[in-house]
Order: sequence, then C-alpha cells, then structure tokens
Amino acid sequence: MQATVRWTGGLAFAATAGSGGTVTLDTTPEHGGAGPSPMETVLLALGGCTGIDVVSILEKMRAPLEGLEIHVSGERADEHPRVFTRIALEYVFTGRALKPEQVRRAVELSQDRYCSVSAMLRKAAELTYTWRIVGTTPG
Repeated sequence: MQATVRWTGGLAFAATAGSGGTVTLDTTPEHGGAGPSPMETVLLALGGCTGIDVVSILEKMRAPLEGLEIHVSGERADEHPRVFTRIALEYVFTGRALKPEQVRRAVELSQDRYCSVSAMLRKAAELTYTWRIVGTTPG
C-alpha cells in the first residue's frame, strides 16, 4: 500500500491513496481549517473498515439490511502526542426483518477477526462498541 500527501496551502493537504481515491486533510474549523483533521480521518477509517466488514458479512448471511450508520467517538490524551486513549463505536442498523443474532455476529466478527484498523487501534486505545436495530429506513 502506498499514499501521497501533497501540501495545498495553509495547513491543508491533498491525500491520494495508491488506489486513486483522494481526501483533503486540514485542521479543524476552530483552528482555521475546513477538516477533517488527520486524527478525525483515523476515526473515519475505523468506521469505514468495520462497516465494510459488517455489510459484507450480513450480505453473506442474506440478512435484509436496509441501512447502517456507525457513530465513532474518540477521547485523546491531554499531553502530546495526544493519541487516542478511548474509542467508542455505535452501530445503528435499520431493517425490519434483521435478526439480532445476525447483527451481533457480524459486529463481533468484524471487531474480533477482520477489521485491521480496529486491531491496530486496540493496541493503543480502549476500544468499545455497541449496536442496535432501529427498524426501517425512513423513506
């Protein structure tokens, strides 16, 4: 895997993955930037990694998933380098016929076996997760 990060002015950078996707990295608005910050992108990467796992697993189970949101929050150390000390994920599933046992299994497999971002972050921070099913997607 490779990536290129190119300064575009101020404190903003264009980050291009080896696969071709591009993301703008910046400071948060309270520091004059337009974000997301590099640390926020770590949380985004965690949500994306586990989300891909969970959706793929549920598809293999033929579970009737209608929607998924993953809320990720992180607490950072007070002292520099201000690493994450705690990260919490909340999976919010929608789907009238989703079975709790399928959802639980998909989340556990992602967290315990497949999500490499979770595995990496767990070495530095306490990682917790919860999940819930809310019914159907509003339409």
